[in-house]
Amino acid sequence: MDNTKFEKVKEIVEGMLNVGPEKVTPEARLEEDLGADETDRMEILGCLEEEYGIEISDEQILGAKTVADLVKLVETLSSETQSE
Repeated sequence: MDNTKFEKVKEIVEGMLNVGPEKVTPEARLEEDLGADETDRMEILGCLEEEYGIEISDEQILGAKTVADLVKLVETLSSETQSE
């Protein structure tokens, strides 16, 4: 996992969910541990798309269960965008 991307995703998640940095770990579950609901996920989606210039489908963001899943999603979509 790219540490730079993790730190940026962590910053976005902290801000959107209003949680402390100690709670946002790669293993933290978005719903169970951080309290994210569907609306929160959509707001995170918008921030990630803007930050990285990528497009994330609703299904992809709803399928992400942990912070690490979000980072992997960003890494995958960023590399696809760069190779186009």
